[in-house]
Amino acid sequence: MSVSSTITQQRLTGRAWAVLFVLCGAVFLEGIDVSMMGVALPAIRTELGLSTSELQWVVSAYVLSYGGFVLLGGRAADLLGRRRMFVGWLIVFLAFSGLGGFATEGWVLIVARFVTGIAAAFMAPAGLSIITTTYPEGPQRTKALLVYAGTAAAGFSLGMVAGGLLTAIDWRWVFFAPVVLAAVILAGAITLLPREAAPDRQHGGFDLGGAISLTGAMLLLVSTVVRAPEVPRLQTTLTAIAGLALLVAFIGIERRVREPLVRLGIFRNGALVRANLGAILLVGSFVGFQFIAVLYLQELRSWTELQTGLALMVIGIDSILAPTLTPWLVGRFGNGRVVFGGFAFAAAGYALFLPLSADWSYPAMLPSLILLGLAFSLAYGPLTIAATDGISEQEQGLASGVLTTSFQFGSALGLAVVAAILAAADELTVDDFRSALLVPLVAAGLGLLAALPGLTRGANASR
Repeated sequence: MSVSSTITQQRLTGRAWAVLFVLCGAVFLEGIDVSMMGVALPAIRTELGLSTSELQWVVSAYVLSYGGFVLLGGRAADLLGRRRMFVGWLIVFLAFSGLGGFATEGWVLIVARFVTGIAAAFMAPAGLSIITTTYPEGPQRTKALLVYAGTAAAGFSLGMVAGGLLTAIDWRWVFFAPVVLAAVILAGAITLLPREAAPDRQHGGFDLGGAISLTGAMLLLVSTVVRAPEVPRLQTTLTAIAGLALLVAFIGIERRVREPLVRLGIFRNGALVRANLGAILLVGSFVGFQFIAVLYLQELRSWTELQTGLALMVIGIDSILAPTLTPWLVGRFGNGRVVFGGFAFAAAGYALFLPLSADWSYPAMLPSLILLGLAFSLAYGPLTIAATDGISEQEQGLASGVLTTSFQFGSALGLAVVAAILAAADELTVDDFRSALLVPLVAAGLGLLAALPGLTRGANASR
Protein backbone atom coordinates (compact mmCIF):
# COMPACT_ATOMS: atom_id res chain seq x y z
CA MET A 1 0.00 0.00 0.00
CA SER A 2 1.34 3.46 -0.88
CA VAL A 3 1.75 6.25 1.59
CA SER A 4 -0.84 8.27 -0.32
CA SER A 5 -3.52 5.66 0.29
CA THR A 6 -2.46 5.21 3.89
CA ILE A 7 -2.99 8.84 4.80
CA THR A 8 -6.40 9.32 3.26
CA GLN A 9 -7.77 8.74 6.75
CA GLN A 10 -8.90 11.74 8.71
CA ARG A 11 -5.76 11.75 10.87
CA LEU A 12 -2.15 11.44 9.85
CA THR A 13 -0.80 7.93 10.48
CA GLY A 14 2.59 7.06 11.95
CA ARG A 15 4.03 6.38 8.48
CA ALA A 16 2.68 9.69 7.21
CA TRP A 17 4.32 11.51 10.12
CA ALA A 18 7.60 9.71 9.35
CA VAL A 19 7.48 10.90 5.72
CA LEU A 20 6.74 14.44 6.91
CA PHE A 21 9.63 14.21 9.39
CA VAL A 22 12.07 13.42 6.55
CA LEU A 23 10.83 16.30 4.40
CA CYS A 24 10.91 18.69 7.35
CA GLY A 25 14.45 17.53 8.07
CA ALA A 26 15.51 18.68 4.60
CA VAL A 27 13.98 22.15 4.93
CA PHE A 28 15.47 22.41 8.44
CA LEU A 29 18.84 21.54 6.90
CA GLU A 30 18.45 24.29 4.33
CA GLY A 31 17.47 26.89 6.93
CA ILE A 32 20.23 26.06 9.40
CA ASP A 33 22.83 25.93 6.61
CA VAL A 34 22.02 29.47 5.46
CA SER A 35 21.87 31.08 8.91
CA MET A 36 25.02 29.37 10.24
CA MET A 37 26.94 30.68 7.24
CA GLY A 38 26.14 34.30 8.07
CA VAL A 39 27.60 33.97 11.57
CA ALA A 40 30.78 32.25 10.30
CA LEU A 41 31.74 34.79 7.60
CA PRO A 42 34.21 36.87 9.68
CA ALA A 43 36.15 33.73 10.72
CA ILE A 44 36.19 32.48 7.11
CA ARG A 45 37.59 35.79 5.87
CA THR A 46 40.33 35.77 8.53
CA GLU A 47 41.58 32.26 7.71
CA LEU A 48 41.27 32.34 3.91
CA GLY A 49 42.31 35.98 3.51
CA LEU A 50 39.25 36.98 1.49
CA SER A 51 38.47 40.55 0.52
CA THR A 52 35.05 42.01 1.31
CA SER A 53 33.99 41.50 -2.32
CA GLU A 54 35.13 37.86 -2.32
CA LEU A 55 33.47 37.25 1.05
CA GLN A 56 30.05 38.42 -0.11
CA TRP A 57 30.24 35.88 -2.94
CA VAL A 58 30.23 33.10 -0.32
CA VAL A 59 26.63 34.17 0.31
CA SER A 60 25.75 35.54 -3.14
CA ALA A 61 26.88 32.39 -5.00
CA TYR A 62 24.29 30.40 -3.07
CA VAL A 63 21.54 33.01 -3.59
CA LEU A 64 22.28 33.30 -7.32
CA SER A 65 22.24 29.59 -8.04
CA TYR A 66 19.22 28.96 -5.82
CA GLY A 67 17.19 31.79 -7.34
CA GLY A 68 18.29 30.96 -10.87
CA PHE A 69 17.54 27.25 -10.88
CA VAL A 70 14.58 26.80 -8.52
CA LEU A 71 11.81 27.11 -11.14
CA LEU A 72 13.66 24.61 -13.30
CA GLY A 73 13.91 22.43 -10.20
CA GLY A 74 10.17 22.60 -9.62
CA ARG A 75 9.36 21.60 -13.18
CA ALA A 76 11.97 18.84 -13.12
CA ALA A 77 10.23 17.39 -10.05
CA ASP A 78 6.96 17.23 -12.02
CA LEU A 79 8.54 15.71 -15.12
CA LEU A 80 11.33 13.48 -13.79
CA GLY A 81 9.92 12.34 -10.45
CA ARG A 82 9.76 14.09 -7.08
CA ARG A 83 11.41 11.35 -5.03
CA ARG A 84 14.19 10.95 -7.59
CA MET A 85 14.92 14.69 -7.58
CA PHE A 86 14.76 14.95 -3.79
CA VAL A 87 17.10 12.04 -3.06
CA GLY A 88 19.53 12.73 -5.91
CA TRP A 89 20.03 16.40 -5.14
CA LEU A 90 20.23 15.74 -1.40
CA ILE A 91 23.32 13.64 -2.19
CA VAL A 92 24.78 16.56 -4.17
CA PHE A 93 24.01 18.92 -1.27
CA LEU A 94 25.82 16.60 1.14
CA ALA A 95 28.88 16.22 -1.08
CA PHE A 96 29.45 19.91 -1.82
CA SER A 97 28.77 21.03 1.74
CA GLY A 98 31.60 18.69 2.73
CA LEU A 99 33.80 20.15 -0.02
CA GLY A 100 33.27 23.62 1.43
CA GLY A 101 34.56 22.40 4.78
CA PHE A 102 37.83 21.26 3.20
CA ALA A 103 38.36 24.46 1.18
CA THR A 104 41.74 26.14 1.53
CA GLU A 105 41.12 28.82 -1.11
CA GLY A 106 38.24 31.23 -1.55
CA TRP A 107 37.30 30.13 -5.08
CA VAL A 108 36.81 26.53 -3.93
CA LEU A 109 34.45 27.70 -1.20
CA ILE A 110 32.50 29.90 -3.63
CA VAL A 111 32.13 27.05 -6.15
CA ALA A 112 30.98 24.73 -3.37
CA ARG A 113 28.33 27.23 -2.28
CA PHE A 114 27.17 27.76 -5.88
CA VAL A 115 26.61 24.03 -6.43
CA THR A 116 25.03 23.67 -2.98
CA GLY A 117 22.55 26.37 -4.01
CA ILE A 118 21.73 24.45 -7.21
CA ALA A 119 21.14 21.32 -5.12
CA ALA A 120 18.80 23.22 -2.80
CA ALA A 121 16.98 24.69 -5.83
CA PHE A 122 16.09 21.19 -7.06
CA MET A 123 15.59 19.61 -3.64
CA ALA A 124 13.31 22.21 -2.01
CA PRO A 125 10.44 22.28 -4.57
CA ALA A 126 10.60 18.49 -4.88
CA GLY A 127 10.16 18.12 -1.12
CA LEU A 128 7.33 20.66 -0.93
CA SER A 129 5.51 19.09 -3.88
CA ILE A 130 5.80 15.64 -2.26
CA ILE A 131 3.79 17.08 0.63
CA THR A 132 1.17 18.75 -1.58
CA THR A 133 0.67 15.61 -3.69
CA THR A 134 0.82 13.08 -0.85
CA TYR A 135 -1.47 14.72 1.68
CA PRO A 136 -5.05 15.33 0.49
CA GLU A 137 -6.15 18.96 0.24
CA GLY A 138 -7.85 20.09 3.41
CA PRO A 139 -6.97 19.78 7.13
CA GLN A 140 -4.28 17.12 6.58
CA ARG A 141 -2.37 19.15 4.00
CA THR A 142 -2.82 22.33 6.03
CA LYS A 143 -1.38 20.65 9.11
CA ALA A 144 1.52 19.17 7.14
CA LEU A 145 2.39 22.48 5.46
CA LEU A 146 2.28 24.41 8.73
CA VAL A 147 4.56 21.88 10.42
CA TYR A 148 6.87 22.12 7.38
CA ALA A 149 6.91 25.93 7.50
CA GLY A 150 7.52 25.95 11.25
CA THR A 151 10.46 23.59 10.83
CA ALA A 152 12.00 25.83 8.16
CA ALA A 153 11.76 28.82 10.48
CA ALA A 154 13.19 26.82 13.37
CA GLY A 155 16.21 25.86 11.29
CA PHE A 156 16.88 29.48 10.45
CA SER A 157 16.49 30.62 14.06
CA LEU A 158 18.55 27.83 15.63
CA GLY A 159 21.20 28.18 12.93
CA MET A 160 22.25 31.56 14.31
CA VAL A 161 23.01 30.02 17.70
CA ALA A 162 24.51 26.82 16.25
CA GLY A 163 26.68 28.89 13.92
CA GLY A 164 28.08 30.85 16.84
CA LEU A 165 28.86 27.69 18.81
CA LEU A 166 30.44 25.83 15.88
CA THR A 167 32.45 28.83 14.72
CA ALA A 168 33.90 29.11 18.22
CA ILE A 169 35.31 25.59 17.67
CA ASP A 170 36.24 25.92 13.97
CA TRP A 171 34.33 27.56 11.11
CA ARG A 172 34.72 24.37 9.05
CA TRP A 173 32.16 22.69 11.30
CA VAL A 174 29.55 25.03 9.81
CA PHE A 175 30.03 22.91 6.65
CA PHE A 176 30.63 19.52 8.27
CA ALA A 177 27.59 19.61 10.59
CA PRO A 178 25.14 19.81 7.63
CA VAL A 179 26.91 16.78 6.10
CA VAL A 180 26.08 14.71 9.18
CA LEU A 181 22.47 15.93 9.22
CA ALA A 182 22.08 15.38 5.46
CA ALA A 183 23.33 11.79 5.80
CA VAL A 184 20.65 11.04 8.41
CA ILE A 185 17.94 12.63 6.25
CA LEU A 186 19.17 10.71 3.19
CA ALA A 187 18.86 7.40 5.02
CA GLY A 188 15.31 8.29 6.04
CA ALA A 189 14.39 9.46 2.53
CA ILE A 190 15.59 6.25 0.87
CA THR A 191 13.69 4.17 3.41
CA LEU A 192 10.45 6.10 3.83
CA LEU A 193 9.63 8.21 0.78
CA PRO A 194 7.13 6.40 -1.45
CA ARG A 195 8.41 5.18 -4.80
CA GLU A 196 6.66 6.75 -7.76
CA ALA A 197 5.36 5.33 -10.99
CA ALA A 198 7.19 6.49 -14.10
CA PRO A 199 6.22 10.14 -14.79
CA ASP A 200 3.37 10.51 -17.27
CA ARG A 201 4.97 12.15 -20.31
CA GLN A 202 1.52 13.09 -21.57
CA HIS A 203 1.53 15.84 -18.97
CA GLY A 204 4.54 17.60 -20.46
CA GLY A 205 7.96 17.32 -22.01
CA PHE A 206 11.19 19.08 -21.20
CA ASP A 207 11.33 22.57 -22.69
CA LEU A 208 15.09 23.13 -23.16
CA GLY A 209 14.78 26.62 -24.68
CA GLY A 210 12.49 27.74 -21.91
CA ALA A 211 14.78 26.25 -19.27
CA ILE A 212 17.88 28.02 -20.62
CA SER A 213 16.20 31.42 -21.08
CA LEU A 214 14.41 31.33 -17.72
CA THR A 215 17.45 30.17 -15.77
CA GLY A 216 19.62 32.82 -17.47
CA ALA A 217 17.03 35.51 -16.73
CA MET A 218 16.77 34.54 -13.07
CA LEU A 219 20.54 34.41 -12.65
CA LEU A 220 20.96 37.87 -14.17
CA LEU A 221 18.05 39.45 -12.29
CA VAL A 222 19.05 38.00 -8.93
CA SER A 223 22.66 38.98 -9.64
CA THR A 224 21.50 42.54 -10.35
CA VAL A 225 19.76 42.74 -6.98
CA VAL A 226 22.57 41.11 -4.98
CA ARG A 227 25.44 43.09 -6.53
CA ALA A 228 23.70 46.47 -6.93
CA PRO A 229 25.29 48.00 -3.79
CA GLU A 230 28.87 47.30 -4.89
CA VAL A 231 29.10 47.62 -8.70
CA PRO A 232 28.84 50.70 -10.98
CA ARG A 233 25.34 51.80 -11.91
CA LEU A 234 25.99 51.14 -15.60
CA GLN A 235 26.83 47.52 -14.90
CA THR A 236 23.71 47.15 -12.77
CA THR A 237 21.60 48.63 -15.57
CA LEU A 238 23.12 46.36 -18.22
CA THR A 239 22.61 43.17 -16.23
CA ALA A 240 19.03 44.20 -15.45
CA ILE A 241 18.32 44.87 -19.15
CA ALA A 242 19.89 41.56 -20.15
CA GLY A 243 17.84 39.71 -17.54
CA LEU A 244 14.60 41.36 -18.66
CA ALA A 245 15.43 40.61 -22.32
CA LEU A 246 15.88 36.93 -21.52
CA LEU A 247 12.63 36.99 -19.54
CA VAL A 248 10.80 38.42 -22.56
CA ALA A 249 12.40 35.73 -24.72
CA PHE A 250 11.26 33.10 -22.24
CA ILE A 251 7.65 34.33 -22.38
CA GLY A 252 7.78 34.21 -26.18
CA ILE A 253 9.11 30.64 -26.11
CA GLU A 254 6.47 29.49 -23.63
CA ARG A 255 3.69 30.86 -25.81
CA ARG A 256 4.92 28.93 -28.84
CA VAL A 257 6.14 25.55 -27.57
CA ARG A 258 3.78 22.61 -27.27
CA GLU A 259 5.03 21.51 -23.84
CA PRO A 260 6.13 24.67 -21.96
CA LEU A 261 8.39 24.62 -18.93
CA VAL A 262 6.00 27.01 -17.19
CA ARG A 263 2.35 27.14 -18.19
CA LEU A 264 1.82 30.90 -18.15
CA GLY A 265 -1.86 30.41 -17.40
CA ILE A 266 -0.94 29.43 -13.85
CA PHE A 267 -0.42 33.13 -13.15
CA ARG A 268 -4.09 33.79 -13.84
CA ASN A 269 -4.66 32.33 -10.38
CA GLY A 270 -5.05 35.50 -8.31
CA ALA A 271 -4.54 33.72 -4.98
CA LEU A 272 -1.26 32.25 -6.22
CA VAL A 273 0.01 35.65 -7.40
CA ARG A 274 -0.95 37.36 -4.13
CA ALA A 275 0.63 34.57 -2.10
CA ASN A 276 3.91 34.89 -3.98
CA LEU A 277 3.90 38.68 -3.64
CA GLY A 278 3.29 38.20 0.08
CA ALA A 279 6.18 35.71 0.24
CA ILE A 280 8.55 38.24 -1.35
CA LEU A 281 7.52 40.97 1.09
CA LEU A 282 7.48 38.76 4.20
CA VAL A 283 10.93 37.22 3.72
CA GLY A 284 12.45 40.35 2.18
CA SER A 285 11.43 42.47 5.13
CA PHE A 286 12.69 39.94 7.67
CA VAL A 287 16.07 39.29 6.01
CA GLY A 288 16.61 43.03 5.74
CA PHE A 289 15.72 43.46 9.41
CA GLN A 290 18.02 40.62 10.46
CA PHE A 291 20.93 42.21 8.59
CA ILE A 292 20.25 45.53 10.35
CA ALA A 293 19.90 43.89 13.76
CA VAL A 294 23.10 41.85 13.43
CA LEU A 295 25.17 44.87 12.37
CA TYR A 296 23.60 47.02 15.08
CA LEU A 297 24.38 44.50 17.80
CA GLN A 298 27.87 43.55 16.60
CA GLU A 299 29.21 46.74 15.00
CA LEU A 300 27.60 49.38 17.21
CA ARG A 301 27.10 47.44 20.46
CA SER A 302 30.13 45.07 20.16
CA TRP A 303 28.13 41.95 20.97
CA THR A 304 29.68 38.60 20.09
CA GLU A 305 28.27 36.27 17.42
CA LEU A 306 26.92 33.94 20.12
CA GLN A 307 25.30 36.77 22.07
CA THR A 308 23.68 38.02 18.86
CA GLY A 309 22.38 34.57 17.97
CA LEU A 310 20.95 34.03 21.45
CA ALA A 311 19.31 37.47 21.37
CA LEU A 312 17.58 36.80 18.04
CA MET A 313 16.64 33.21 18.90
CA VAL A 314 13.38 34.36 20.47
CA ILE A 315 12.08 34.86 16.93
CA GLY A 316 12.17 31.04 16.75
CA ILE A 317 8.96 30.98 18.79
CA ASP A 318 7.28 30.47 15.43
CA SER A 319 8.67 26.91 15.31
CA ILE A 320 6.38 26.11 18.25
CA LEU A 321 3.36 28.19 17.24
CA ALA A 322 3.28 27.37 13.50
CA PRO A 323 2.33 23.68 13.90
CA THR A 324 0.14 24.21 17.00
CA LEU A 325 -1.61 27.59 17.12
CA THR A 326 -1.67 28.48 13.43
CA PRO A 327 -3.72 25.45 12.23
CA TRP A 328 -6.40 26.31 14.79
CA LEU A 329 -6.42 29.96 13.73
CA VAL A 330 -6.67 29.02 10.03
CA GLY A 331 -9.58 26.68 10.79
CA ARG A 332 -11.31 29.30 12.93
CA PHE A 333 -10.72 32.51 10.96
CA GLY A 334 -9.62 31.42 7.49
CA ASN A 335 -6.28 31.57 5.71
CA GLY A 336 -6.62 35.17 4.48
CA ARG A 337 -7.27 36.68 7.89
CA VAL A 338 -4.36 34.82 9.44
CA VAL A 339 -1.95 36.07 6.75
CA PHE A 340 -3.22 39.63 7.28
CA GLY A 341 -2.67 39.26 11.03
CA GLY A 342 0.87 38.06 10.38
CA PHE A 343 1.75 41.14 8.36
CA ALA A 344 0.13 43.35 11.01
CA PHE A 345 2.40 41.85 13.68
CA ALA A 346 5.41 42.29 11.38
CA ALA A 347 4.65 45.96 10.77
CA ALA A 348 4.19 46.55 14.51
CA GLY A 349 7.47 44.75 15.27
CA TYR A 350 9.50 46.84 12.83
CA ALA A 351 7.84 50.06 14.04
CA LEU A 352 8.66 49.28 17.68
CA PHE A 353 12.34 48.79 16.75
CA LEU A 354 12.64 52.28 15.24
CA PRO A 355 13.42 54.09 18.55
CA LEU A 356 16.67 52.08 18.96
CA SER A 357 19.55 53.93 20.58
CA ALA A 358 23.26 53.37 21.17
CA ASP A 359 22.58 51.94 24.62
CA TRP A 360 19.25 50.21 24.09
CA SER A 361 18.56 47.40 26.58
CA TYR A 362 17.58 43.91 25.46
CA PRO A 363 14.15 44.16 27.20
CA ALA A 364 13.45 47.17 24.97
CA MET A 365 14.19 45.05 21.86
CA LEU A 366 12.25 42.02 23.05
CA PRO A 367 8.71 43.12 22.07
CA SER A 368 9.80 43.55 18.43
CA LEU A 369 11.47 40.14 18.32
CA ILE A 370 8.44 38.41 19.85
CA LEU A 371 6.11 40.14 17.38
CA LEU A 372 8.30 39.01 14.48
CA GLY A 373 8.16 35.44 15.73
CA LEU A 374 4.37 35.71 15.84
CA ALA A 375 4.34 37.28 12.37
CA PHE A 376 6.25 34.39 10.83
CA SER A 377 4.14 31.78 12.60
CA LEU A 378 0.96 33.35 11.22
CA ALA A 379 2.05 34.27 7.68
CA TYR A 380 4.70 31.82 6.43
CA GLY A 381 2.69 28.61 6.48
CA PRO A 382 -0.63 30.08 5.27
CA LEU A 383 1.19 31.77 2.36
CA THR A 384 2.58 28.34 1.43
CA ILE A 385 -0.93 26.90 1.51
CA ALA A 386 -2.35 29.75 -0.60
CA ALA A 387 0.41 29.35 -3.21
CA THR A 388 -0.36 25.65 -3.80
CA ASP A 389 -4.13 25.38 -3.21
CA GLY A 390 -6.21 24.61 -6.28
CA ILE A 391 -3.19 23.69 -8.43
CA SER A 392 -3.35 20.39 -10.33
CA GLU A 393 -1.14 17.55 -9.13
CA GLN A 394 0.88 17.70 -12.37
CA GLU A 395 1.86 21.33 -11.60
CA GLN A 396 2.47 21.14 -7.86
CA GLY A 397 6.24 21.09 -8.43
CA LEU A 398 5.93 24.19 -10.60
CA ALA A 399 3.82 26.01 -7.98
CA SER A 400 6.31 25.01 -5.29
CA GLY A 401 9.18 26.26 -7.44
CA VAL A 402 7.46 29.60 -8.03
CA LEU A 403 6.94 30.00 -4.28
CA THR A 404 10.53 29.06 -3.46
CA THR A 405 11.71 31.57 -6.09
CA SER A 406 9.62 34.26 -4.40
CA PHE A 407 11.11 33.50 -1.00
CA GLN A 408 14.65 33.52 -2.39
CA PHE A 409 14.19 36.62 -4.55
CA GLY A 410 12.57 38.42 -1.61
CA SER A 411 15.57 37.54 0.54
CA ALA A 412 18.01 38.92 -2.04
CA LEU A 413 15.94 42.06 -2.63
CA GLY A 414 15.47 42.90 1.05
CA LEU A 415 19.16 42.38 1.78
CA ALA A 416 20.31 44.41 -1.24
CA VAL A 417 18.15 47.44 -0.50
CA VAL A 418 19.08 47.56 3.19
CA ALA A 419 22.78 47.00 2.42
CA ALA A 420 22.72 49.84 -0.13
CA ILE A 421 21.36 52.26 2.49
CA LEU A 422 23.91 51.24 5.13
CA ALA A 423 26.79 51.19 2.63
CA ALA A 424 26.16 54.84 1.79
CA ALA A 425 27.28 55.83 5.31
CA ASP A 426 30.96 56.52 5.97
CA GLU A 427 30.59 55.30 9.54
CA LEU A 428 27.46 53.58 10.77
CA THR A 429 25.43 55.52 13.33
CA VAL A 430 22.10 54.96 15.04
CA ASP A 431 20.45 57.28 12.51
CA ASP A 432 21.68 55.09 9.63
CA PHE A 433 20.13 52.02 11.23
CA ARG A 434 16.86 53.87 11.74
CA SER A 435 16.81 54.88 8.07
CA ALA A 436 17.43 51.30 6.97
CA LEU A 437 14.62 50.05 9.25
CA LEU A 438 12.13 51.95 7.09
CA VAL A 439 12.69 49.34 4.35
CA PRO A 440 11.25 46.35 6.26
CA LEU A 441 8.53 48.58 7.72
CA VAL A 442 7.39 49.69 4.25
CA ALA A 443 7.58 46.10 2.95
CA ALA A 444 5.35 44.90 5.80
CA GLY A 445 2.89 47.69 4.99
CA LEU A 446 2.78 46.57 1.36
CA GLY A 447 2.24 43.03 2.61
CA LEU A 448 -0.86 44.21 4.45
CA LEU A 449 -2.19 45.69 1.21
CA ALA A 450 -1.44 42.46 -0.68
CA ALA A 451 -3.29 40.45 1.98
CA LEU A 452 -6.42 42.64 1.94
CA PRO A 453 -8.26 40.71 -0.84
CA GLY A 454 -7.96 37.55 1.25
CA LEU A 455 -9.87 38.98 4.21
CA THR A 456 -13.33 38.35 2.75
CA ARG A 457 -12.36 34.91 1.49
CA GLY A 458 -10.83 34.15 4.89
CA ALA A 459 -14.02 35.21 6.63
CA ASN A 460 -16.12 33.00 4.40
CA ALA A 461 -13.80 30.06 4.92
CA SER A 462 -14.24 30.23 8.65
CA ARG A 463 -18.00 29.90 8.50
